[in-house]
Amino acid sequence: MVVPATATRAAPPTRAEAISPDRVAPSLDDPVLRSGSEVLGGPAGRRRASATGWWTPLRVLLALATVVLALGVLERADCRENAWSRDDGQQFVHACYSDIPHMYRERGFAEGAIPYVDTGDWQALEYPVLSGLVMWVSAEFTSLIADGTADARAVRYYDVNAVLLGLAGLALVATTMLLAGRRRPWDAALVAASPLLALHGTINWDLIAVALATGALLAWARRRPGWCGVLLGLGVAAKLYPVVLLLPLALVCIRARRWRPLIWTVATTAATWLAVNLPVMLAAPEGWRAFYEFNADRGADFGSFWYVLDQNGHGVGSLDVVSTALMIAAFAAIAVLAFLAPQPPRLMQLAFLTVAAFLIFNKVWSPQYALWLLPLAALARPRWRDLTIWQAGEVIYFFAVWYYLLGGFDRGLPIDAYGVTVGLRLVCLLWLVAVVVRDVLRPACDPVRADGVEDDPAAGWAATAPAVRPEPTEVAPVGAPA
Repeated sequence: MVVPATATRAAPPTRAEAISPDRVAPSLDDPVLRSGSEVLGGPAGRRRASATGWWTPLRVLLALATVVLALGVLERADCRENAWSRDDGQQFVHACYSDIPHMYRERGFAEGAIPYVDTGDWQALEYPVLSGLVMWVSAEFTSLIADGTADARAVRYYDVNAVLLGLAGLALVATTMLLAGRRRPWDAALVAASPLLALHGTINWDLIAVALATGALLAWARRRPGWCGVLLGLGVAAKLYPVVLLLPLALVCIRARRWRPLIWTVATTAATWLAVNLPVMLAAPEGWRAFYEFNADRGADFGSFWYVLDQNGHGVGSLDVVSTALMIAAFAAIAVLAFLAPQPPRLMQLAFLTVAAFLIFNKVWSPQYALWLLPLAALARPRWRDLTIWQAGEVIYFFAVWYYLLGGFDRGLPIDAYGVTVGLRLVCLLWLVAVVVRDVLRPACDPVRADGVEDDPAAGWAATAPAVRPEPTEVAPVGAPA
């Protein structure tokens, strides 16, 4: 029988067809999505419709993130029903712990205390000033809309902050999409659909700092050094970690020989941080110092390999010195990598490596710190396989740490089993670090640069013209390595 020409199977799309000048098709560009799309009829074809009309990529991503964030709140339903007040370890059994209601009851917010200024029977607030301001404003708003017992108000306080953190999460998704560039908006789905967004989003107030830091990087990409510094300064005032992002900004500027934007960004970052902190420094110096003294005095804590060593009788003397020295050595290695790479590394690659080094050698590695890496990882290595490997380690650790804390109730994980999960989490992150380093040394392996059309959508003043690369090849077969 003669088969009509129209019935013959079309040849596999080439990479040039998968990556059009307008927008990358994820089901053609990513091997994992290409394989998974077979369930829905196969990857997008040559006649695929563009995302026009009301359902633009941004709205789709925000809708997806809203569902994921809502699932994170629902996951804490058991704890919410009991106002996080049971002392039998059930909040660890159900993995629904959150710092938010505990801070409300134990730091004086339930009694109307002003953070850093008022003193009482409660513990001093060990958070930077902007985070303390958010906690206090949320508490004041809670007092306007809720009454009853402290437990009932603590639940409402969690609800208020869940809404606030949800908005920060949506802002994070939007800024990640814009940072990905107009051709790769769907890379932000790695953030919007992330289980980390659900599991870690309302443990603490980290999402606010993450959204501010990502917004600062977007301002840099749009060549707005003043706004970059303002947002970065606010991020540092909410959580200390965004300050390390000055290193990758400095590295791309030094390699591109662009000094003025860097100087202006550093200056406005410092000025913004000082403007937020100075009133509290003057009005309540002891309360303001509590955060810095707490972090200087604390030893090895949950999540870090330092803690596992300490619990097994191999604690490190002068941990602050050793931890800081290793962190500086890692930063120096990143700088060497940036200058020796055949092409200037993308800003998001250097930012991811910098924050990863900060976490690996830090004295504490709380579960929600994974959010610090989430947008950077999605932009540094926009591949579902590699992001899934890393996040699998984070999800396993998320459940393991709560079951380890059940040891205080004569049950739960022993230290050896907990140490295995800490090591697994570290190995999964190191896998992603190794892949990003490989991409820096071999730009043709970098999904963003592999097509030779766009160099670095987030580089700002450090952007360079795309290098000349071989002609695009066909999309790798299903199951082939990325």
